[in-house]
Amino acid sequence: MEMIASILSSVLATGPFLAMIGSSILGVFIGALPGLNPVMAIALLLPLTYSMDPLVALAMVAGIYNGSMYGGAIPAILLRIPGTPAAIATTFDGYPMAQKGEAARALKIACWSSAIGGTASAIALITVGPLLARATLAFGPAEYFWIAVFGMASVGVLVGTDAVKGLMAAVFGLLLGTVGLDQLSGVPRYTFDQTWLLSGLDLIVILVGLYALPPVLSLAEKADLSGLSASDLKLDNVRVPWNEVKSLIPTWIRSSLIGISVGILPGAGGNVAAFLSYNATKNASDDPKSFGEGNPRGVAAAECGNNADNAASMIPALALGIPGNVVAALVLGALLIHGLQPGPQLFHQNPQLVGGFMVEMLLTSLIILIVGGAAATRVFAQVQRLPGVLLVPTVLVLMAVGVYVINGRVIDLWIMFAAGACGYFLEKMEVPLAPIVLGLILGPMAEQNIRRALLISRGDFSDLVTRPISATIAIATLGLIVWPIGSALFRRRKAAREMLDGDVQE
Repeated sequence: MEMIASILSSVLATGPFLAMIGSSILGVFIGALPGLNPVMAIALLLPLTYSMDPLVALAMVAGIYNGSMYGGAIPAILLRIPGTPAAIATTFDGYPMAQKGEAARALKIACWSSAIGGTASAIALITVGPLLARATLAFGPAEYFWIAVFGMASVGVLVGTDAVKGLMAAVFGLLLGTVGLDQLSGVPRYTFDQTWLLSGLDLIVILVGLYALPPVLSLAEKADLSGLSASDLKLDNVRVPWNEVKSLIPTWIRSSLIGISVGILPGAGGNVAAFLSYNATKNASDDPKSFGEGNPRGVAAAECGNNADNAASMIPALALGIPGNVVAALVLGALLIHGLQPGPQLFHQNPQLVGGFMVEMLLTSLIILIVGGAAATRVFAQVQRLPGVLLVPTVLVLMAVGVYVINGRVIDLWIMFAAGACGYFLEKMEVPLAPIVLGLILGPMAEQNIRRALLISRGDFSDLVTRPISATIAIATLGLIVWPIGSALFRRRKAAREMLDGDVQE
């Protein structure tokens, strides 16, 4: 009890407490600006933490991380522009809700879901972190390969109305992911002797192009001279009925568990957690066809899932020194800056600092309920009231500035416009865009791990399916692909037989 009291008193001291509030607000704004992301913000922050108290520095990291993960939902809902890669799934139902005049309601649900997911993740980090971290030791390259394949298959099959188109989109994403230096051999692939392609296609550039430009082009087509009125936006009526809150509880529980599970697996990330949570909620629903048309449970699942990954990704980072994602790697850098060595001994040698950081992850998740909801509803939702003809150039400028500041290269602007044009025509053909992005993210992960697994087994492919965990994930992946395609073929044959029977009767 004395240790707990000491940790709380140190975290609630003036410096760390103000750092948590200020960084949470800053994080919301960073996440809400397309092109900016928590990785960039925390990377810029780290050099400034040399002279800071470690708890203050880690409080700022926690606030920016949790705040920006929620902030990414704001443009995803209002403009269908994911502020962060993890907010892609939020666009599926958040943007249709905004189009119906329910932007404030969607933002409120996103805020609650983010806070609940982040809180559940922080509690997992505090209570069972060391135990869960040990479980990741059972995962090798073969298991990570199948996790990546399962993630791509789940999105390719379950997102959209046509499983074949979804899988084709995922394959296209895989092809994009092969551009650049081979991570194992160092051989350049599909670079066409262009040095700027050696590092591959930048995810944020592709993301902004695919998801931001198509709706801008659609707005330009409509030539809307009047935006939504305050009454249409329904900013004054942001209370969500208690019956709806109760209906979201199973979604929050399911998505929190999925997000935490994904978080403790190094390399997966909040985007995978959001997609898996969304798909699980869609599959469990009595009305799966309503997803993608403005179902609040879709927003709740995506936001709760991606935020439940936040603190959980710190579990292998703190306990084993293995970062669960890029932000966790930056946290390890912050610890090393202050002379602390991540790993199993960290909990024993510096329990107050580790415990303080865990509590800061918890408190910044709760702070989102206060600063997130107010900022999103009263400030950012006003964007919907702008006429479409004003939104088009405004969003284009924000896109261009956000993309240019990432690497300071003009070529990135051309890549963004090319990706946007591609996304625009793919949407016209009803091809889902999410599998492309996930293929780009998980493709390199799958390739590197299968090659590592084959190097370890000396080319024996049987090792990919003989290990119990690998075999389980492989069977689940096969079932995920075969079931919807088989169901679609069965429905088509049934419809054809009914048509033939009808012709015979006539």
